[in-house]
Amino acid sequence: MATIRKRGTRWRAEVRKHGVTESKTFATKYEADRWAVTLESDIMAGKTGDTPKKTFGALLANYGAIVSVHKEGAKWEQTRIEAISRHPIASKLIGDLTNADFSAWRDGRLREVAGSTVRREMTLLNHALNISIREWGWLKVNPMAHVKRPPDSLPRDRLISQHEIDLICHTSGYDGQAVTKTAQIAVAFLFAIETAMRMGEIIRLKWSEVDFKARTAYVSKAKNGHPRTVPLSREAMRLLDELPRVTEAVFIIGSSASADALFRKVRDRAGIDGLHFHDTRHEAITRLAKKLDVLPLARMTGHKNLQELMTYYNATASEIAERLD
Repeated sequence: MATIRKRGTRWRAEVRKHGVTESKTFATKYEADRWAVTLESDIMAGKTGDTPKKTFGALLANYGAIVSVHKEGAKWEQTRIEAISRHPIASKLIGDLTNADFSAWRDGRLREVAGSTVRREMTLLNHALNISIREWGWLKVNPMAHVKRPPDSLPRDRLISQHEIDLICHTSGYDGQAVTKTAQIAVAFLFAIETAMRMGEIIRLKWSEVDFKARTAYVSKAKNGHPRTVPLSREAMRLLDELPRVTEAVFIIGSSASADALFRKVRDRAGIDGLHFHDTRHEAITRLAKKLDVLPLARMTGHKNLQELMTYYNATASEIAERLD
């Protein structure tokens, strides 16, 4: 219980509860009583005590500097943190955050982006809040714990036509030689269709990780954290033979961001709508599924969960029907 004492013409309220001791002086007894009741309620809800007076934006910045930098998706997380830091929720003190704040943020984002994007962002925020509880001691409860996540968006089923492949090669200036970065983005595009490797895995590939005798490429840093060895088709080997060995890296395209920007530039110049570099993974897995059983295919693509592998398999019903005969 709070202690309320009159001192001269003012009233002093003192609260001692669960190891928290705070006091404040007010002009009236009513104000002192109201402050004490509110404080006790906050203590019971885990909103005060050792909770620092930091904003949610400061929590996210700390998470980005300490946790995100060590992740494969560091760039994506930093971009999302910067965007969320411009939202009004970032200016709230972490001790004042409620489910309603995150529900309102979620609903606003759903008016801007797909549900799957919001789910990924909510995973990021939830992990940041949990880290602040378990490791930093900034919070006692997660104010986002009971906020419902939107359903996943339908997966993309974009396949790539031969005409689009020809347009990418022609627009990039690739004609069997790949000396320039623009020509190499076309080779990377073709290589991805042959191997189902992601863009980041391709541009990080080193010549020392390619075994020309065994026809394999070693992916040392995959998205799921598990390295894997990718078998290479004859066409994939032919594409590698067309690249100059002037650096340790197989491709001289640069970072993932640079490669993505270059691919989008080539795609737009070619007049192709709705094509992403990552669509090569859908195309590759759909093609490879005609040659490989599901377990060798999962091993090649690095999928630990076969349900996730199904997300990328986009054969049409008529194509499957042909295989039945």
